[in-house]
Amino acid sequence: MKGFDTNLRLQASPQLSNVFLPKKLSVTNLNFRSSSSSSPAMLKLFSSRVHHLTPAIRPGPRAVESPLFKALSQLTGLNRRSSSLGHRVFFCSDSASDAEAAAAEVAEAEAEVADSKSSSAIVSTNPRPEDCLTVLALPVPHRPLFPGFYMPIYVKDPKVLAALQESRRRQAPYAGAFLLKDAPSTDSSSSTETEKNINELKGKDLLERLHEVGTLAQISSIQGDQVILVGHRRLRITEMVSEEPLTVKVDHLKDKPFDMDDDVIKATSFEVISTLRDVLKTSSLWRDHVQTYTQHIGDFTYPRLADFGAAICGANRHQTQEVLEELDVHKRLRLTLELMKKEMEISKIQETIAKAIEDKISGEQRRYLLNEQLKAIKKELGVETDDKSALSGKFKERIEPNIPAHILQVIEEELTKLQLLEASSSEFNVTRNYLDWLTILPWGNYSDENFDVVRAQQILDEDHYGLSDVKERILEFIAVGRLRGTSQGKIICLSGPPGVGKTSIGRSIARALNRKFFRFSVGGLGDVAEIKGHRRTYVGAMPGKMVQCLKSVGTANPLVLIDEIDKLGKGHAGDPASALLELLDPEQNANFLDHYLDVTIDLSKVLFVCTANVIDMIPNPLLDRMEVISIAGYITDEKVHIARDYLEKNARGDCGIKPEQVDVSDAALLSLIENYCREAGVRNLQKQIEKIYRKIALKLVREGAVPAEPAVTTDVEEAEIVAKLDVESPEKDAAKESKEEEAETKKISVEKVMIDESNLADYVGKPVFHAEKIYEPTPVGVVMGLAWTSMGGSTLYIETTVVEEGDGKGGLNITGQLGDVMKESTQIAHTVARKILLEKEPENLFFANSKLHLHVPAGATPKDGPSAGCTMITSLLSLAMNKPVREDLAMTGEVTLTGRILPIGGVKEKTIAARRSQVKTIIFPEANRRDFEELAENVKEGLDVHFVDDYGKIFELAFGYDKQQD
Repeated sequence: MKGFDTNLRLQASPQLSNVFLPKKLSVTNLNFRSSSSSSPAMLKLFSSRVHHLTPAIRPGPRAVESPLFKALSQLTGLNRRSSSLGHRVFFCSDSASDAEAAAAEVAEAEAEVADSKSSSAIVSTNPRPEDCLTVLALPVPHRPLFPGFYMPIYVKDPKVLAALQESRRRQAPYAGAFLLKDAPSTDSSSSTETEKNINELKGKDLLERLHEVGTLAQISSIQGDQVILVGHRRLRITEMVSEEPLTVKVDHLKDKPFDMDDDVIKATSFEVISTLRDVLKTSSLWRDHVQTYTQHIGDFTYPRLADFGAAICGANRHQTQEVLEELDVHKRLRLTLELMKKEMEISKIQETIAKAIEDKISGEQRRYLLNEQLKAIKKELGVETDDKSALSGKFKERIEPNIPAHILQVIEEELTKLQLLEASSSEFNVTRNYLDWLTILPWGNYSDENFDVVRAQQILDEDHYGLSDVKERILEFIAVGRLRGTSQGKIICLSGPPGVGKTSIGRSIARALNRKFFRFSVGGLGDVAEIKGHRRTYVGAMPGKMVQCLKSVGTANPLVLIDEIDKLGKGHAGDPASALLELLDPEQNANFLDHYLDVTIDLSKVLFVCTANVIDMIPNPLLDRMEVISIAGYITDEKVHIARDYLEKNARGDCGIKPEQVDVSDAALLSLIENYCREAGVRNLQKQIEKIYRKIALKLVREGAVPAEPAVTTDVEEAEIVAKLDVESPEKDAAKESKEEEAETKKISVEKVMIDESNLADYVGKPVFHAEKIYEPTPVGVVMGLAWTSMGGSTLYIETTVVEEGDGKGGLNITGQLGDVMKESTQIAHTVARKILLEKEPENLFFANSKLHLHVPAGATPKDGPSAGCTMITSLLSLAMNKPVREDLAMTGEVTLTGRILPIGGVKEKTIAARRSQVKTIIFPEANRRDFEELAENVKEGLDVHFVDDYGKIFELAFGYDKQQD
């Protein structure tokens, strides 16, 4: 006989255990090489060992000839031996036939039976599995062990490991494998924590954690702390024998009797096979499971089929334990079928995901290859050049003939550098972006300007009412440009309160000059790089706002509006106000240097218009470079014109209302301006007018005032459709005429909406402002002053009263949320008033013996400034002499300790506030005479203005009215 090798291959699914099982594992660990003379003895010994390995396998003709096995064998493609063989043969040799090997095995079995009968008192060294009634209990952490399957476990307890090795030496290599229950304290734990918990469990604690039903397992091999178990049959724990190691008594469980010919069982089993067939098509690993199972456990029967399906599926431990505990074959098959169906669905999802990913990857690879081939073909045919050549060609096409020489030199150097760089390098992208900016800027490209003064005047008047100072300055700029034949850039700063049209006038100026318009706001700007650009070495570097402006407008002489220049920020990235010094300097911006471009740019033709609310917030070096034009605000008459000519038309058009549907009276507009919109600008007035027209639109829609044109168009369309679909009839014509008459009647019934002073509150609510003149006859100690606010001018009263009188109790308390400057003004006023009273009435000791209280309403409004000094003196003297000031008098001016009157600001705003409060007599400092004379005539009309330089004149005007009347 030739020598032979034996190697039983074990293949375990990853679902069976978290521990990797080697692909090849020798169960018997026997490799035989022998001559033909010793072959029979060696074959007999080897057959005996195999018999002991699988003593529960009792092959019979019914199992071999089972149609179930045939179906599954046909499914898996196994080439099984003929069914005429009466038993299963595991090994064969070249010199002995199958029959001889079978005869040798049967002979040895008979010899063993004879030996056992002859000596019944001697313990058998080769017990059968059914003889094992007391076994070691081994915990299985993850999944139960099914009969016919291998499972590796790790035994860390030295006592248990020694007991297992002793069992193998006594040729009783069996133990009980029982699934571990979940820990009561935690829902789930990791694999490492589970193994740690198993090693800590001993005796009764371990027994309580084990499921009662487990599997009798043969100890196949022990390698270190790894023990390979082979499942044989089901067991149930009855009682504990010993604690360390845990030994238990068990009962061997048998399947409940069932009818092999039962149609329900057959149908269920065939459905399991059908599902298994579908799963085997998707996974070759399962097919290997079938082969290994049939080689080591025998042919498939109904119980084995159920065990096999449950063991190889990916169900959780509780579901598989339920299958293991089920002794009813039909129920077990049904449980297995459910698990198989779930596994099939998972396989389908897995296949779908894998197919989708594979299609995506293959599609992208195919597209990439085709694109590369297309590029190569186009390059060979000369249809298309490579990327670098195409970029260079594009940049060269952008180069204009009037580009400066130093710029052209830089472009050529960068183009040469671009050809030497690899397209995949980071420097290539930096150079490409740099060339893109250099070649796209409008070097020497200027727009044709308008030097027609008359046309420019018309455009400015169309967009804005008033603002004569701004319009005059722009017309001067155009006139100079016409005389010179060319225009130079200027820096103009428009300062004024919000809503007076500073930003919108910039767009009108650009339209009047026929220049491109670009606006950017610098409010809150705290980074110098926004003005000067970033260095090209930075990631994501970009040029500054001016370079972006030139690229956007496409000309080198645009009008650039720098908005909110008084609100520049200052942060860790530098001071933007200092960076603007170069940009807004006519002597320097001809060679403006941007950090990104690193070449000089000529900005001398650019007209810069800046806007600010308060020029005091602008740094002096920057303010010195700009020509400031103050826009004080609009008086009531100007607001009425703006509302009529601009705001009302825009609001009516935006709301879709026709002029004949609404009539807003002049009295309503005047009341709206006086009682709702007193600010210097017209932004709030615009909001209120839009609010009125929105309510009118809602009223018209509710009353059925539908626009005529859309209705007529709809009727025509409907008539055409009706003519195409049906023949006209007299009844339909009559119905159509009646509808038209009803529509006309409804249109006529809608009345024109009238807005006047009486119903204005229905549209805009209650008045916000009330009359500022709160005293009709002015009482003693009260004087009206004039103040400037960010919303325009305002009147305010200075009130003084006596708190306490007595010898030596002179003093002054002040209230009204006054600032530091105004508090100092009260002290100066108190000193000057005592001096003047001493001159006029030496015997009057009012200030020395009276404790006074000076208040400036309203108390919630912060107030500061020096211009209320003369008003405070007059209020104190009025109280000291117990004589009221003349009616219709308002004053403003700063006072020194010697009684001199210093100039103040906001003359126009204060004059407008006095007119609003119906004041006829105003006192201004002499130094402000020129400011008042520059005001429009409609502002000065009807006012009696006195200009003084010493408080003595104010005293005569305020208290000498009796002499004037005489």
